[in-house]
Amino acid sequence: MVSHSPVLKVALKKNETAESVELHPETVMKPSNLDYMRVRASGTLNGEIPIAGAKNAALKHLCATMLTGDVVQFNNLPVALKDIQTLAALLQEMGVRVSLNANGSGIFQADQITSTTAPYDLVRKMRASVLVMGPLLARMGHAEVSLPGGCSIGTRPIDMHLDGFRAMGAEIELHEGYVRAIAPKGGLMGAEILFPKVSVGATENVMMAATLAKGTTRLMNAAREPEISDQAEALIKMGAKISGHGTDTITIEGVPHLSGCTHDVIADRIETGTFMVAVALTGGTVKLKKTQTQFLTSLIGPLRKANVTIESDGDDVIIHRNGKPLRGTDIMTEPYPGFATDLQAQFMTMLTMCEGAGMVTETIFENRFMHVPELCRMGANITVQGNSAIIRGVKKLKGAEVMATDLRASVSLILAGLVAEGETIVNRIYHLDRGYENLVGKLQACGADVTRGRHADDLEA
Repeated sequence: MVSHSPVLKVALKKNETAESVELHPETVMKPSNLDYMRVRASGTLNGEIPIAGAKNAALKHLCATMLTGDVVQFNNLPVALKDIQTLAALLQEMGVRVSLNANGSGIFQADQITSTTAPYDLVRKMRASVLVMGPLLARMGHAEVSLPGGCSIGTRPIDMHLDGFRAMGAEIELHEGYVRAIAPKGGLMGAEILFPKVSVGATENVMMAATLAKGTTRLMNAAREPEISDQAEALIKMGAKISGHGTDTITIEGVPHLSGCTHDVIADRIETGTFMVAVALTGGTVKLKKTQTQFLTSLIGPLRKANVTIESDGDDVIIHRNGKPLRGTDIMTEPYPGFATDLQAQFMTMLTMCEGAGMVTETIFENRFMHVPELCRMGANITVQGNSAIIRGVKKLKGAEVMATDLRASVSLILAGLVAEGETIVNRIYHLDRGYENLVGKLQACGADVTRGRHADDLEA
C-alpha cells in the first residue's frame, strides 16, 4: 500500500493544521522486508539525472536546528529519504516544530524543546540520531540518548563523541542502553580535543556542542569531509565562530547564542559517485545535474584509469563510456580526501566486468564486504583476503536472486543487475530508502529496466 503523507508536515504556528505532501510512489512506499527490486539488462544508460542534496550533510543540519530558538530553513533537502523523515520525527518528539516540503525545503523552530531524551524506538533506526546529543548538551545542559543503530557494516562506537564532551566538562554515564550527559553548571567549556583517529560523527557532534561553549575549542585530527564544511558554513550563518573546517584542525570560539538562517545543502557526492559508476559499468552518456567534481577526485582518478570520460559542464557533470572496455584498477578506502567507503561496493561491482583484475582494500569498516557473496552468486570472481578483495573481471554476470545487507550494498547489486544476463531480484532493498531519492525513476529516465515490487503479503508472517 502506498501512503500519500510520508513526510512530516507540521506548521510552525502552534495548533495550525498543515496539509500532507505527496511524493514519488517509490519513496513513499512503506519500507518492508518484503520489498524487492527487479532489474534486467537494458544496454547503455543515456540521459540526465538530477542529484539530490547530501543526506550526510542534511542530517547534521537538522540536529543543529536545536542550537537556536529561531526559525532555520534548509533548501535542497532530500526530504523523501527515510533517514530524513526518521530524524524529523525524533526532533518533533523533542518539541521542534518541523515543516518538510516536497520541493526540498525544510523549516524548523526549536523555541520550546520539551524533551531532551532521544528514545530507543527512534534512535535504533538510524545511528545519526546520536548527533542530537551535542546540540542538546550545549543549549539545554543535559541529554539522554539511546545508543544508536544503523546498517550492519561493523562496529561504530561513539566513545570519541563522549570523550569530547567529557573534555568540555560534561559528566557522562551509561544506563540501560542510554547515554546520559550533563554539562557543568556554568555550561560546557572550550577544550583542546585530539581525536585518536579520524571520526566524522565525533567531529560533527563536538563541533556543534562547541558553538555555545564558553571559550575556544580546538578539534585536532578532525574529519575533513565536505559535509562537515557545509555544516560549519551553516553554523557560521547562524552566528557561530568557526575556522579551519576542511582541514584537520577546526577552531570554534563559543558564542552566547545562535540565530536563524537559510542555507542550501550541498549536492550528494555519494549519489553522484554511484551514478558515475553506473554509467562506467553500462556505458552510455549521462549528465548529472547540479553537482560537483571537486569532492570526488579520489573516485574520478580510478574511473579515468578504467577508461571512463568525466567532464564538468558548469554545475553539471557528464559521464561517458562508449565502446571502450573497462580496465582493472586498485582502490583503498580512507577518510576524506581518500576514496569514500560509501562508494566501495559500487566500485567493486564495476570491477567485476573489467579487463584484468583490480583490488579493493577497505580500511574504514571491518564488515563491509557482505555484498561479495551476493555478487559471486551472479558469477563474479572475487577473492577476499582479510580487508582486501581481488576482483578478476568476467565476460558476463548472470541474473540471480540476491539479498541486500546495507544501503550501499543494495545499490551495488542493482548496478550489477543492469549488466547481468536475465533477471536479477534484489531483496531487502528497504535500505535504499535511507539514502537514495527516487532511484527507480532516475534510472528509468536513462533507459534502465528497473522496477520495484513487494512479495505477497501472506509471506510476511
